[in-house]
Amino acid sequence: MTVTAMVPSPAPPEPRLGGTKRSAFKDTAFRLLLLFCLSVGLVFLLILLTSVLWTGAPRLSLDFITNMPSRRPERAGVQSAIMGSIWVTCLTALFCIPTGVLASIYLEEYADKERWWNRIIELNLQNLAAVPAIVFGILGLGIIARTLGFGFTVLTASLTLSLLVLPTVIVASREAIRAVPGSIRAGSLALGATRWQTVWRQVLPAAVPGMATGSILALSRAFGEAAPLILLGGVSFITFNPDGLDSRYTTLPILVYNWTLRPQEEFRVAASAAIVVLLVVLLAMNSLAIFLRNKYQKRW
Repeated sequence: MTVTAMVPSPAPPEPRLGGTKRSAFKDTAFRLLLLFCLSVGLVFLLILLTSVLWTGAPRLSLDFITNMPSRRPERAGVQSAIMGSIWVTCLTALFCIPTGVLASIYLEEYADKERWWNRIIELNLQNLAAVPAIVFGILGLGIIARTLGFGFTVLTASLTLSLLVLPTVIVASREAIRAVPGSIRAGSLALGATRWQTVWRQVLPAAVPGMATGSILALSRAFGEAAPLILLGGVSFITFNPDGLDSRYTTLPILVYNWTLRPQEEFRVAASAAIVVLLVVLLAMNSLAIFLRNKYQKRW
C-alpha cells in the first residue's frame, strides 16, 4: 500500500499595498479631472444662459409671442416662426417615427445579419448618423425641392429633416428593442404565438418608453435646426402662418439667425428673447423624454 504525502498548496500572494494605493490615486485623479471638465462646461453654459436671459428679458411678453415679424424691432414677434416650427416638426414626426420604428423592428427581429444588403443598411446607418446637417440640406435642395418639384415648402423641409433625424430614431428604437429580454420572446413563441404576434404584443409594449425617449430627442434636434432650412428656402420675414403642405414658412432658428445679422441693437435684443423661447420649448421636449423614460421604463 502506497501512502501519498499531502503537499500543502502554496499560500496566495500578499496584495501589494503600493499598487492598490497607486490605483486608488489614479481613480481619484481621474474623477477629479472629470468633475473639473464638467464644471467648466456648466460654468460657460450658465454664463451664456445668463447673458441671453439678461439681454432678452425686456422683450419677453405675450405680445412678443403673438406678434408677427416686423421691420420695426419694437413690434417684431415670433408667431409665424413658432407656427412654422410646429408644422415642420409635426410633419417630421409623422414621416420619420413610423419609418424608424418599422426599420428597427426589421433589423432587430427579422433581418439576417449575414445577408449583404442588411450589412449595407447597417453601414449606411452608422455613416448617416455622422453626416453634417448642411449635407442633408444640399440633398433636400437638389432632390426633394428641385428634382421632385416640391419647391421651398413645409413638405420639403419636413422630408429633409426626417432624413436628418431618421438614423437617431432607428438607433434608439433598436436599443430599446434589444433591451427586451430574450426570455419574453421565447415564452411567447412557446405558447404558440407567431413572431409578429410576439413582436406586436410583447416586445413593442416593453420597448415603447425607450422608443419614445429617442424619438422626442430626435425631434428636439429637428426643432432646433437652422442650416438645412436656410438652403431650403426658410424665409425669415413671413407675416402669416403656414396653412398647408405647399405653404412658405419660417422657423425660430432661422428667425434668430436673421435677427442676429441685423445692425440694429433692438433686433439683437429680440433675437435673445427668441432664443429664450426656443430654449424653453427644447427643455420642455427633453423633460418630457426624461419623464417618459423614468415613468415607464422597466427594470428586467
